[in-house]
Amino acid sequence: MNRSIFTVSQVNNYVKNLMDRDLLLQNLWIRGEISNFKLHSSGHMYFTLKDDQSRIRCVFFRYQNADLDFTPSDGLKVILKGNISMYIRDGQYQFYVEYMEKDGIGQLYAALEALKIKLKEEGLFSDEYKKPLPAFPRKIAIITSHTGAAVHDLIRVITKRNNTVSILVIPVLVQGETAKDQISAAIDYANTRDDIDILIIGRGGGSIEELWAFNEEKVARAIFRSRIPIISAVGHETDFTVSDLVADVRAATPSAAGEIAVRELSGIYQTLDRLDEGLQYSISRYLMLQNAKIQNLSDSYIMKYPERFFTTIEQRLDHNIEKIATLSNSLTRQKWDKFAALVSNLEALNPLSVMMRGFCVLTDANNKTIINSVDQLNEGMNAMIRLIDGIATCNIISKEKGTGDEDKKR
Repeated sequence: MNRSIFTVSQVNNYVKNLMDRDLLLQNLWIRGEISNFKLHSSGHMYFTLKDDQSRIRCVFFRYQNADLDFTPSDGLKVILKGNISMYIRDGQYQFYVEYMEKDGIGQLYAALEALKIKLKEEGLFSDEYKKPLPAFPRKIAIITSHTGAAVHDLIRVITKRNNTVSILVIPVLVQGETAKDQISAAIDYANTRDDIDILIIGRGGGSIEELWAFNEEKVARAIFRSRIPIISAVGHETDFTVSDLVADVRAATPSAAGEIAVRELSGIYQTLDRLDEGLQYSISRYLMLQNAKIQNLSDSYIMKYPERFFTTIEQRLDHNIEKIATLSNSLTRQKWDKFAALVSNLEALNPLSVMMRGFCVLTDANNKTIINSVDQLNEGMNAMIRLIDGIATCNIISKEKGTGDEDKKR
C-alpha cells in the first residue's frame, strides 16, 4: 500500500499556506473582549479575544501598535483588524492584529475624519490664515476648566517665565454636552476685549470621548474667526484634535503652551545685555574708524598743501580751456569751408551766372514757353529774348537746323 507520510512541520506549513491564501482571513475585522493581556518587554502585546461562546489567541506586534493612543487591559471590549494565520511552532492558529480601537468609538472616529476633510477643504487648516504670536504679550487669557491641573500648570509656567505678564482665566467646562457651547462663547467673549494679546485653550489628557469638545465644529469655527492668536493645548503630546489643526499654534501640552506664549524674562534680559554690548562695541568701532579716517585726512598731501591742490586744478583748467578753443576753431573752420563749398555750388547752378557769360533765354511771345529747339520756331513768329539786364522782342524771319552757323539765324 502506497502511503504519503508528512512531518508535523509540513502539515502545519500546509495549513498555514491555506490560511494565507484565503482572502477573507487576510482582511478580517473581529469584535470581542480582551483577556489574559500581556505587554512583553519587547513591546509586543499578547492576549485572548473572546465572546460568550469562543476565544482566539491574538498578537499585536510593536511596529503595529506604536500609534495606539490607549493601553489595552483585561475586560476591554475592542474591534480589531488583521489576518489569521498558523503559528507553526505550536500548531495553533492566531489573529495577527494590525489595528485596534475601543468598541463603540468607531463612529466617533468616522465623524472626526469626515469633519477634518470638510474643514480642510474650506481652508480652516491652511497656513495662510495662521496669525503670528506677539513676541512680548502683556496679557494672556486661558480658556479651560478652573479646577483642572491644566490651568494651574499654565499659571505656574507663565509666572515663572515672566511675572510681569497678566493672566485672565475664563473658566469653562471642557467635557460634556455643553462644553462646546461654553468654549466657543468664551473665545467670542475674549475677542470683544482689547487687552488680550494671546488666547490659550485646552485641558489635560483623556480619552477621545473626554477630549471630544475640542473636536466639535462649533469650537473649530470660533477658533478660526478669532482675531486674537490662539494656542491650542489639548491633552498630552500624543493627543491631536481638530482645535490643534485650526489654531494658530499647537502645543503638545498645557505646560508647553505657556513656554510657547511667554519668553523667559531672564532670557530677555540676557538678550538685552548682549544687544547692549554689541551696540557699544559697534559704536566704539565706528568712532575708531572715523577717527582713523580723520587722521588720514589730516596727514594727507591735500590737507598739508591745499594751495598746491588749487594750482594743479588751475593748470588743468587752463589746459582744458586751450583744448576747447582749439576744438572750437577747428570746428568753425570745417563749418565755414563746408558753407563756402555750398555757396560755390549754388553760384554754378544759378541761371544768372550763365547769362553773364553771354547766354540768353528765348521764349514764345504768346504763351511764354521756353524755346530750346529750332523745331519750335516758325517764320513770322514773335519771340522774346531774356538777357541779363532786360527783355527784347524779335520776329523770326527764317530758321535753319543743324548748321551751327549763328549768322544765318535771324
